[in-house]
Amino acid sequence: MRVVLATDHAGFALKEAVKAYLSEKGHDVIDEGTFTEDPVDYPAIIRKGCAVVLEMGIPGIVFGGSGIGEAIAANKVPGIRAARCCSLDDARLSRQHNDANVMSLGGRLLEPQLANAMVDMFLSTAFESGRHEPRVADLEPG
Repeated sequence: MRVVLATDHAGFALKEAVKAYLSEKGHDVIDEGTFTEDPVDYPAIIRKGCAVVLEMGIPGIVFGGSGIGEAIAANKVPGIRAARCCSLDDARLSRQHNDANVMSLGGRLLEPQLANAMVDMFLSTAFESGRHEPRVADLEPG
């Protein structure tokens, strides 16, 4: 599976841990940055990662200190449904009920072991469709 990653400086360490985990599992990781802990503004980096998600039709994971701003930035990109996740249930439900294509994680809030489990849940859970389809469709602008 191919997965896009994008982060700001506050999520860098968690991104690197998740990146190593995904690579060890044989996933093809597309890293859109940032590549150091030097302070950066995240919106442009998140938009760049989301553009790859849409272009390639693959899932994405964005990271920040809390993941809140990154989820907001991602959701400004038409076609992206980003969910800030703090638990395994969040990761599962974001896919099952909301067909999220981007998960946002907080590097200052999550330990790598939990983040990796959440990533597994997010990547392995399918959209349930059915009763959720009209709701997801209603999320699209216009």
